[in-house]
Amino acid sequence: MDSDERKRALDPEHDTDALKALTHPLRIQLLGLLRQDGPATASELAARTGESSASTSYHLRVLAKYAFIAEAEHRDGRERRWRARHTVTSWSNEAMESSEAGRAFVSLARRRQLAHLEMSLARHEADMAAGRFGQEWVEPSGISDLMPRLTAESLTELWDTITGKLEELTARDAQDPRAEHVMLLTAGLPLAPHDREDADRGSAS
Repeated sequence: MDSDERKRALDPEHDTDALKALTHPLRIQLLGLLRQDGPATASELAARTGESSASTSYHLRVLAKYAFIAEAEHRDGRERRWRARHTVTSWSNEAMESSEAGRAFVSLARRRQLAHLEMSLARHEADMAAGRFGQEWVEPSGISDLMPRLTAESLTELWDTITGKLEELTARDAQDPRAEHVMLLTAGLPLAPHDREDADRGSAS
């Protein structure tokens, strides 16, 4: 599968309806589960999310309408199975910033990613405690919250470096039976100094 097939790039100008369709917490969650765990039925996804199968079935059909998912090979003829059509959804932050719908989607997507991190941390801790992974996974597992001082250009370069290295390592480990799914959440969010925030509040009063 090439990079174009793996990635769904959203354009707020041309994908208005698709963007609105994805601006729903459950739909983002369902899409994430299909990408993470593979094909599933509405009933299976209902059990994982705590929703009714009628609700997951409806939202899956919406995702299919806008080509985020497609029907997968059925195990039997009783219920549809769905698969994600891409491994990642991408977008231009600058393009999304130009519309209210784009800003709403990006905000929702980022908060969904944080929720995914919380769930993944709990799952990771349970897996390690139950001995589902060997000792070799103890040292490389973790979360860091570094606060470097960078220019916008350096932050862009950092993103490009991470993306390139991740693609290289993923390709290298694709056929290695020791490879496991790893929840990797990266964030680069510039924060203004408190004195600048105080000045902004003073100028607004």
